[in-house]
Amino acid sequence: MLSTKTSPSRRPVQRYVPVDHSRVVFDGGFWKSWSETVRDVTIPTQHMRLDEEGFLEVLDFGKPPAPLARPIQPSGLSMQHFFDSDFGKWIEAASYTLKNNPNPDIEAKIDAIVVQLEKGQMEDGYLNSWFIRREPEKRWTNLRDLHEMYSMGHLLEGAVAYFEATGKRRFLDVMIRAVDHIIDTFGREPGKLRGYDAHEEIELALVKLYRVTRDPRHLALATYFVDERGQMPSYFDEEARKRGENPEDYVYKTYAYSQAHMPVREQHQVVGHAVRAMYLFSAMADLAVENDDPSLFEACDRLYDNLIGRQLYITGGLGPSASNEGFTREYDLPNETAYAETCAAIALGFWSHRMAQIELDGRFTDKLETVLYNGALSGLSRDGEHYFYENVLESHGQNRRWKWHYCPCCPTNIARFITSLGQYFYSCAESDVAVHLYGQNSAELTVGDRYLRLRQETRYPWEGDVALSIGVDAPARFTLRLRIPGWCRKAVVSVNGETIDLGKLVIAGYAAIDREWRDGDVVRLSFDMPIDRLYAHPAATEDAGRVALQRGPVVFCVEETDIGTEPQRLRLAADAALSARFDEDLLGGATVIEGEAVEADASDWRNTLYRTAPPRLKARRFKAIPYHLWANREAGAMSVWLHEK
Repeated sequence: MLSTKTSPSRRPVQRYVPVDHSRVVFDGGFWKSWSETVRDVTIPTQHMRLDEEGFLEVLDFGKPPAPLARPIQPSGLSMQHFFDSDFGKWIEAASYTLKNNPNPDIEAKIDAIVVQLEKGQMEDGYLNSWFIRREPEKRWTNLRDLHEMYSMGHLLEGAVAYFEATGKRRFLDVMIRAVDHIIDTFGREPGKLRGYDAHEEIELALVKLYRVTRDPRHLALATYFVDERGQMPSYFDEEARKRGENPEDYVYKTYAYSQAHMPVREQHQVVGHAVRAMYLFSAMADLAVENDDPSLFEACDRLYDNLIGRQLYITGGLGPSASNEGFTREYDLPNETAYAETCAAIALGFWSHRMAQIELDGRFTDKLETVLYNGALSGLSRDGEHYFYENVLESHGQNRRWKWHYCPCCPTNIARFITSLGQYFYSCAESDVAVHLYGQNSAELTVGDRYLRLRQETRYPWEGDVALSIGVDAPARFTLRLRIPGWCRKAVVSVNGETIDLGKLVIAGYAAIDREWRDGDVVRLSFDMPIDRLYAHPAATEDAGRVALQRGPVVFCVEETDIGTEPQRLRLAADAALSARFDEDLLGGATVIEGEAVEADASDWRNTLYRTAPPRLKARRFKAIPYHLWANREAGAMSVWLHEK
């Protein structure tokens, strides 16, 4: 592998600046179709679902509340406690589309929500539809369970995105007043509550707000929430006693569920609820930069290694357990019962991207790419309006996509991920341009005080050839840092037809080409894309004796609909010949892998469940498709990991 981890000496935290997502246009190739589907289908139908399912009703502050759309659970929590977060994410996703594709209807729908939020906001700035309409006397009494600041955080992210897309301040001002109220309520100063929300999210939202307002209070509040987390005695114990509850009755028993079991800089293992953890670590990476705090980056670095080395599915999914929507023990990676929430994979993408802006290391962007093409994208159907909440790696046909979720955090999350996709492709420093991802697009960047145009021509991820054209108004010297994917064992790079020796140029997975660039220069990259057989660590016992197939960044699976039998009955020989071809008829076109396998034959077993002779094996062809495309056709079994003989 050309991408290797390095351990540079620690220095003051630096930051590459991601390109504004709207400056990257996917005008062909893989992401053009997905982006257009999300813009034209996903965004409009999600608003319709929010209305149909009673989510928007919670904004009728002037009316008595309707019966609950989501009943109270035994834990005391209703999904309706955080409905605000879902239309906050919808606004964020929709806003990302407006800058390059104005849509008066979508903008009017956002404005209508903003008007209602403004009308319902309390005089002191407090804003949460559940507590304002149903239990105003209970606000800020249960940060452990009821997601108040989590919901406000998603509204805040939506407000920032809408302001940046349209220049309209109304929503932003509403949320700044809400943040002012939180500043007045929480902190270490006398008279304030020394608490923080158990479901992280507002921390990273506050950093986004700070980058717009440059108000130091916004950064200080985010810093307080991260630094206070896990301090003992626990605030959650204190507030439980104030409610007349015994802290020992907490349903999850340990505050590791919320990463609040110890201060964040002391944590060494990723634990608890997967989405919460990824949001927290994303905020920690942001604050490492804004506060020039290497200790936060070092904690993130340590936790990142623990995650990708011991707790991550091959697809980029994470969090194997439904009981806590998160982690259990290291190497516990069951396939058929994998929780692997779509939101968690997306949040890992957020965290990976932030880490790569601090330390340009391919191990971060490799995982961002894995998430993007596999564990996150699998959460959205090819038609753009059906979803997975859980992303299993094996099924016997029981898993089908939903039109909507009972807890629909994932649909709006995948929408905002894809609509903001451009920001993940490039970032700049004073004299550097980093190319993190590959896919056909045109981009406009600023390097120092120089304007730069980049154009990628490629069929990536189906093919490994990329032509990167440089557009500059005058010759300019800067370093172009090209990610060499970790899955690539052989890469060839040329500039204007002259091949470059990568041996001394690849540092931590990025090839650094420093030269004076001229308008019309063309960099060509060729990544060898063999079909790789991947095996799991011996401690990941669920995958013992099994093999998974990957080509480029894409993980493959076998579906019953393609082979006429459950893929769990297949056996793949260690030396079986495999070939890849592009199938233009498969869900808009995708590469498939084909080859010879053997199948355990049940034809002579009749009504016998057990016998002394093993089943006969018969030869058969099989086809594997990209994992992100599974469950888009007929119902049936699926498996990522195949038995090997």
